[in-house]
Amino acid sequence: MLRSFTSYHPGLLTDLYHPDAAYISWRTGRNGQTTFDLFARRAPFNGAFMLIAGIETALEFVREFHYGDEDLRFLSQIRDYDPRFLQELRDFRFTGEILALPEGSIAFPNEPILRVTAPFREALLIESGLLQAINLATLIATKAARIGYAARGRRVAEFALRRAQDPYVVARASFIGGATSTSFLGAAFRFRLLATGSIPHALVQLFDSEEEAFMAVAESYNRYTLLLDTYDTRRAIHTAVAIAQRAQQELGHSLAAVRLDSGDILADSRYVRGVLDAAGLEDVRILVSGDMDEFKIAELLDAGAPLDAFGVGTSLGVGSGSVEHGVEGGALGGVYKEVWYEEAGIGEPKIKVAGEKSTWPGRKELYRVGAFERDWIGLENEPPPPGAQRLLKPVVRAGQVVPGSLPPVSEVWELAQANLRELPEPYRALTGAPAYPVEYSPSLVALRESVVRRRANGNGGRDDNHARQLPDDAPA
Repeated sequence: MLRSFTSYHPGLLTDLYHPDAAYISWRTGRNGQTTFDLFARRAPFNGAFMLIAGIETALEFVREFHYGDEDLRFLSQIRDYDPRFLQELRDFRFTGEILALPEGSIAFPNEPILRVTAPFREALLIESGLLQAINLATLIATKAARIGYAARGRRVAEFALRRAQDPYVVARASFIGGATSTSFLGAAFRFRLLATGSIPHALVQLFDSEEEAFMAVAESYNRYTLLLDTYDTRRAIHTAVAIAQRAQQELGHSLAAVRLDSGDILADSRYVRGVLDAAGLEDVRILVSGDMDEFKIAELLDAGAPLDAFGVGTSLGVGSGSVEHGVEGGALGGVYKEVWYEEAGIGEPKIKVAGEKSTWPGRKELYRVGAFERDWIGLENEPPPPGAQRLLKPVVRAGQVVPGSLPPVSEVWELAQANLRELPEPYRALTGAPAYPVEYSPSLVALRESVVRRRANGNGGRDDNHARQLPDDAPA
């Protein structure tokens, strides 16, 4: 479990228009079975892919969603809702079904990440909580994956606690995306992650000399890391080497790494590597931090910087883009749109008609053909292409989480890393990545065109060729 939503008043983890809309639905008696798709129209960071995370948080939210007495008193103070509607909210529990991509899956723009089917009011009221869970975690996991690609197999430590939008989500999603450790002890404890860190500048400044500070560190730990840039990096590395040799000889304690946090990283890292190697300390790693992101990491390695690991803080914690490279960041624009509605035995495809933001109606399935050859989206009863793998999995049935739908984060990490290794090289590009091929079935295309035409003609969304008459014994 990621966190207890009970203390967050889960029934209030909505926007005001959700209970307002639910109230109108209640007053007019329209609460048929409806299906919503959660998807993103664009991949973050102008990239080609999204690494999906946040499913566990989303399902926990659905499981915990309810209205307590305090929530209902608050709602009655801001709106003059009928007391009978508030009583319905008091009894509210999600009873529908949810299909979702497993955490650690790779998805592409306009593909359904979640498909929710439930009575209209139930499906509507959970919208914001689902989006908040998926948008943030997927943004951070994708950012971590991009940083991992840039690091080319070198270690990446997440240092984002002090600026993270949500430090627990950031630490977990960063791990899923490939970060090898976190500096945040709370997340390391909660998710059983590797915790790593070095020393702060303040500790060096605490002592009268850098030599005294370095020796205090070396005496305290069997393996230790020294921070070199408090005063003068090139002078500090010579001090560090002298202390390392002394501590090894007298105590058997080993210098594991040195960290650079500012200055001319390329020139200083080359100098530091040379001093270490000349002293026979070839195994000592060089860690660099200080406003690192995927672009700076790639530039340093392209220039031949002898770096072994990276500490990344702010850019991971907030999922930032890059003004310098014209890359937008900071948010994943996931949306939640109604695509199907059933009432009185009749099913209607639903669509938003808004140019490039027009949605795809109908209850859909998502398949992957081959090893990232292409993806295919079709209506739920259509046969998929030969050799295609179904990607959406049932995770909630009749309001209950399906057993096995919440694997430990270690298994999520394994799936994510397998997918990231398999993703073809062109789609990993930090800039200028090509669009991944996503195909829509002819039946889905025909349905969309038909609904758009009928809407344009003012005839509503129902199309006798696509509306489905349900048998009398069909489940509600």
